[in-house]
Amino acid sequence: MQQKPTKVMALYNKVTRLPFGQKIFSIMVSRMAPYFGTIRPLITDLRPNYCQCFIKKRKAVHNHIQTVHVIAICNGLEMAMGVMAEASIPAHLRWIPKGMSVDYTAKAGSDIRCVAEVTPEQWVEGDLLVPVTAYDDNNVIVVKGHIKLWISAKPAK
Repeated sequence: MQQKPTKVMALYNKVTRLPFGQKIFSIMVSRMAPYFGTIRPLITDLRPNYCQCFIKKRKAVHNHIQTVHVIAICNGLEMAMGVMAEASIPAHLRWIPKGMSVDYTAKAGSDIRCVAEVTPEQWVEGDLLVPVTAYDDNNVIVVKGHIKLWISAKPAK
């Protein structure tokens, strides 16, 4: 049975038909959660159970060695996860983050692509570990880990 698109997925499908639609959608998300705006993210791919977010390497996200700071990358990973969750979660469920665990696996010396992906079967009540991965321009993994979500039923209205 095909599930009706969530509000976020429907908004993405509508806005990305416009010129600069990905940019407009990304700004809209950043306004809903203003701390995302610090990395100037760009959602480049969104579909149920998958989101890709792009972070441009620029001075504002550099660390002391002029690579992309891992906290900026974690911010991008959290955005990818949150947008993916909002675009994917079944209507009778809700989510809240419980934690994040990441490993820094390589220097982030270029633009960064952040990916969060799950399978439809994972949307059940309880803990959900969402795999998150950040890649550089050469597809080298620079950060890898998971974000733990608590999935619960929405209260009856």
